[in-house]
Amino acid sequence: MDTTSATSSRRTLLMGAAAATTLGLFAAAPSASATDKQPAPRPAFVPEPVRTVDAGPRRVAVTFDDGPHPDYTPGVLRVLRRHRVRATFCVVGSEVEKHPQLVRAIHDAGHMIAGHSWSHPDLRRLNPDEVAEQVDRNLAAIAKVLPRYRVEWFRAPYGGWSAEVMGALSASGLRPLGWSVDPRDWSRPGADVIAERVRGALTTGSIVLNHDGGGERDQTIAALEVWLPEALSDGYRFVHPA
Repeated sequence: MDTTSATSSRRTLLMGAAAATTLGLFAAAPSASATDKQPAPRPAFVPEPVRTVDAGPRRVAVTFDDGPHPDYTPGVLRVLRRHRVRATFCVVGSEVEKHPQLVRAIHDAGHMIAGHSWSHPDLRRLNPDEVAEQVDRNLAAIAKVLPRYRVEWFRAPYGGWSAEVMGALSASGLRPLGWSVDPRDWSRPGADVIAERVRGALTTGSIVLNHDGGGERDQTIAALEVWLPEALSDGYRFVHPA
């Protein structure tokens, strides 16, 4: 197939999948796993991002976006290890390429890795081929570091979902990952404010949005030191999205 035909075929596939998303008609796709084992069958695709976890009373998830970053990801990993908490890291492909050792550290600690685009653009502003490139390059960067790892989830930068984005995820066998608790840690309001915002919103099923890259994240780590052990003391347990 020549380049023009391949591009046309890719665009046709994405447009068709995007239309199916709008109608909520995505078919089931093979699941990915947080380990290197063969994944179990995955539920059918949904037309909206998954914003909560359904794993029982006081089960919640914590996620970290925009990394990995050499100044902040190790600190986040230390806090999580100290409290024996598993998290989900939504990684940017260009950062994965720069810091492959951090991706291995995340994986080796038992955390889940999700996609978060190649260069962190607002995917709603891109055409279907550009969206597909962002997704594909992101997955390729992760696969280069962890060849046997199968990525299951993808979070759109800025929460920028669209039919085109959903179509690209369907074509790549990914599920859209949203959140329900946003302490806006990226705005650096202070560690105490971040911690209080999480504490005030945390409830059964919550998916907490945090960041370990994309800017200075020392406040995020300091806040994590506060609210994470408090949540555990309150009976919350942390799970991966499923």
